[in-house]
Amino acid sequence: MVTTNEVVSTRQGENHMPARQALFRRAPERPALSKLLDAARAAKVTDEQLMEQRVSFAYGNAPEGSKITKDSVRRAAKKIRVTSD
Repeated sequence: MVTTNEVVSTRQGENHMPARQALFRRAPERPALSKLLDAARAAKVTDEQLMEQRVSFAYGNAPEGSKITKDSVRRAAKKIRVTSD
């Protein structure tokens, strides 16, 4: 068995990165983080917030140097209907 400090070698004189051990321990309790995660799970996203997220995503992924603006993305987004079937 290879430990974390041992170096794995496939050929004589050829060394590679040390082997990694799997982490089987549970993460330490983080009450402040757990509280924030619970609040995030309970938070409701409004239609307006969701629209701004879409606009930001589309604008952020626009090709560099394009003439796409956040306003042009907002106008285009108003014409697109998103439905769940």
